[in-house]
Amino acid sequence: QVQLVESGGGLVQPGGSLRLSCVASGFVRSPYRMGWYRQAPGKQRELVAQILRSSPADYADSVKGRFTISRDNAKNMVYLQMNTLKPEDTAVYYCNAETWSLNSYWGQGTPVTVSS
Repeated sequence: QVQLVESGGGLVQPGGSLRLSCVASGFVRSPYRMGWYRQAPGKQRELVAQILRSSPADYADSVKGRFTISRDNAKNMVYLQMNTLKPEDTAVYYCNAETWSLNSYWGQGTPVTVSS
C-alpha cells in the first residue's frame, strides 16, 4: 500500500526556518516526481516545489531563494528546507508523489504556522 507521511511542521516566528520531511513507502519504483504543495485557509492548494528523479528542481515564484527541495532516491524521501519564513507561508503543507505511470499520491499534510 502506497503511503506518504510528512513531518516537521509547527509554529515558527517570521524569519525563522523549518525543514519538512516526507517518506514514501509502498512504491515499486522510486517516484518519478516528488513535490510539496500547500493550502492556506480559504485558498486553493498550490505547488510550492517539485523535483524529478534526476532533474533540477522547480519552485513557485513566492518561495524562490528561500525554500529548497531535495530528495533521497535510495530512501524514497523528499525534504523541504524553508528559510526566511513569512506569515504568508502559513498553510498546511502536503507531500505529493507521482509514479512513472502518472499515478499521483498525497500525504495527510503537516501544518506550518508563521507568527510572532
